[in-house]
Amino acid sequence: MSAQKTLLICTCDKTQSFDPDALQTAAAAEQVIMVDQLCGTDMKTAADHMSGSNELLIACGQQAALFERLSEDVQAETGQSAPLNTIDIRDRAGWSAASAKPARLQAKQAALIAAAQIPAPAAPVKTIQSSGVCCIVGPTEQAIRMAELVQDELGVTCIVNDAGPIQLPSASYDMARGQLTGAEGALGNFRLEFSRLQALNPAGRGALGYGEVRDTARSECDVFIDLRGGAPAFPSHEKRNGYFWADPARTGELERIALTARDRVGEFEKTVYFRLETSLCAHSRSNQPGCTRCLDVCPTEAIFSFGEHVQIDSDICAGCGSCAAVCPTSAVTMNETPFETLTQVMAVMARVYREHAEESPRLVFHTLGAGNDSIAYLARYHDGLADDLLPLGLEHVDRVGHAEIMAAFGAGYAEVLILADNELDRRAVAAEVELAQAMLKGTRNSPSRVRVIAAEELGEAGDNAGRVSEPVLLVGGRRDITRVTISAMADRIDAPIPLPAGAPYGAIEINSDKCTLCLACVSLCPTGALGDHPDRPEVQFTENACVQCGVCESTCPETAINLVPQLDVSKEALSARALHSEEPFECIKCGRPFGVASTINRIVEKLENKHWMYRNSDNVQLIKMCDDCRVNAQFHGDTAPMAGGDRPRVRTSDDYLDS
Repeated sequence: MSAQKTLLICTCDKTQSFDPDALQTAAAAEQVIMVDQLCGTDMKTAADHMSGSNELLIACGQQAALFERLSEDVQAETGQSAPLNTIDIRDRAGWSAASAKPARLQAKQAALIAAAQIPAPAAPVKTIQSSGVCCIVGPTEQAIRMAELVQDELGVTCIVNDAGPIQLPSASYDMARGQLTGAEGALGNFRLEFSRLQALNPAGRGALGYGEVRDTARSECDVFIDLRGGAPAFPSHEKRNGYFWADPARTGELERIALTARDRVGEFEKTVYFRLETSLCAHSRSNQPGCTRCLDVCPTEAIFSFGEHVQIDSDICAGCGSCAAVCPTSAVTMNETPFETLTQVMAVMARVYREHAEESPRLVFHTLGAGNDSIAYLARYHDGLADDLLPLGLEHVDRVGHAEIMAAFGAGYAEVLILADNELDRRAVAAEVELAQAMLKGTRNSPSRVRVIAAEELGEAGDNAGRVSEPVLLVGGRRDITRVTISAMADRIDAPIPLPAGAPYGAIEINSDKCTLCLACVSLCPTGALGDHPDRPEVQFTENACVQCGVCESTCPETAINLVPQLDVSKEALSARALHSEEPFECIKCGRPFGVASTINRIVEKLENKHWMYRNSDNVQLIKMCDDCRVNAQFHGDTAPMAGGDRPRVRTSDDYLDS
């Protein structure tokens, strides 16, 4: 039996209003208590309910930390504390423009409360050990200064890269001179490469000097501080655990880095953000290149080729989710905010909003960091979010792909927006937004209903009449929901929708004049989109299974295959159809079909009376025979090229007695 729930809502000093009955239903709460200053004069109300047995949901996100501390105090004083959760409905739905419709705001509040009841899946974690071994690379002055800041907590080695004056080093750290040539790894496992490395020789009297030059050298460390001032050693360096890059243009940069770097000692838990099913990966087959979408979009280079599939370094992965957004086979999925959870949240919010407002809402994806801050600022100092705009926060908006966008339309949203925190976010989602817009060109919804926006556009009104079809049941994987949504919104389902190059949906074309029906493409297709016929030479194709990985195109020895990006949502796309078929050649001896007639005839045409083995002989007939008949003809015919002499008669005892 589930625990009973109490919902505490606060008018925030009478600056917002609620429909308590609607919120009670959305929260499935036993009771709703409304106050005016839950973080001030009415705080005792919160404390009283924290000491009870009911689960407590407080509708205030701004003071979440305060209520957590209050819960700890209640626990220490009474020995018990109710399970506590907080949710923000003020910035996202309570504070809005004076012209906002109350029915919309109350519908939005109920939708957010209902979505908060969906449990978030727990992502697995791994343990990372850091002994505090630190390598500082950069100019002498800055490197030594940094070493002095962190030497008490970290075991430091300074690798200076200039010819600056040699200072008498502290015994707390080592020094050398060299040039960084390569770096890989993450917190607890950095591997660095240097050229022309010289260790400092601290012995002797007089000026210090460096020792013998080593052409190449390697080093390992737990923490890597890069003070060179040029390009960072890693892409998206801010997402690399344990790596600190100094921007020389910023004042106080060394102190800022030292403050954080000193804490990188001990045992850490790192979330394993992804789940990889290598059997589904369409990266490669038999050394033939295929899908590289995840490799192309990973900002941290955590993904690398590993034979016929990819691998992901969980130490480097920052959990942006861009790989899952573009993976056409769902070989990569996210442990945090998996696709199934996202679709469930979107569906619940849209359904509850429609029940209360009797119109379609709009949806905006935003980050939980800067995106939340933008919404809070807009709500406090300006008109807030548009009253029909439902926000859905994610750790990274890179997580949003065309399937998430289509799922939102399938849930009933009239418009889907993505709030980009910066230009990097905008570029990260550009291709998936373009793909979604191309899909919408074949529907009754305008492609402009999918947009990447800036924070100042959050308050703009939208057109809620855009959605004209009923919501669909969001069941299945990414491709299933995309197909069902487009089918529901399409004007015609008998004409494929053209898509941009690189789209994970499409058909293939086979040049019949080039294809020899060798079936190499069939044997290597990773998704089973290509198949053969059991009784005749034929290439069959199931378009719904094709992910446009390109393995067939790169495999074809005759370069007879071309990829055609498109989305066909008709029933025909679910069934196998013949792409290229020919009649088999019949053996001239036994009549058994074998091979492809055009291929056999082409071989005969090229060899007959042109090759020395096939001049002035009937050897060309061997080409027209099946395997069994060809062997018999080669060994047993009168003019067989491999025939021996007549087999001698077997001698018996009578033969010897007669002689």
